[in-house]
Amino acid sequence: MIINFRIDYTTMRHEQIKRLVIFIFTCELVGILGSVFNTTAIAVWWYGALSKPWFTPPGWVFGPVWAVLYVLMGVAAYLVWESKKEKKLMPFAKSAFCWQLAFNLCWSIFFFGFRNLGQALADIALLWVSLAITIGLFYRISKKAAWLLVPYLIWVTIALALNFCLLKLN
Repeated sequence: MIINFRIDYTTMRHEQIKRLVIFIFTCELVGILGSVFNTTAIAVWWYGALSKPWFTPPGWVFGPVWAVLYVLMGVAAYLVWESKKEKKLMPFAKSAFCWQLAFNLCWSIFFFGFRNLGQALADIALLWVSLAITIGLFYRISKKAAWLLVPYLIWVTIALALNFCLLKLN
């Protein structure tokens, strides 16, 4: 099955473009708020001093990857919010999306802010579950939106494994 990921901006009304930008900005804002805790922990060398597993990505990868993932989240949310399909599922899809976004933010607080690897692991497990539910609900409303979240799920899966290994190694 081929999914066309293009959004035709030429047919979008000003209000739709504004809503798309708001969705992307909101998701990026979650990343910016979380990065406040990341920067502090990295600045005091806490994260750098941890023993890490072999598959830990280099530090410079995290910022660009998350920036792209937050854009994809914003576009996916926009597509679902604008959809006219599956009206009965819409409240559940919106709620699941908001929950996964909240777990996303809380992970940075638990991991970098509190430096609590166990609490962060529990949070990222909940993030993974809520994200999988979000993708399932989004798929029934907009296949495009669901597929836009798949790279995020892959990244969270890697982060979950990394968090687990960090807890075991430290």
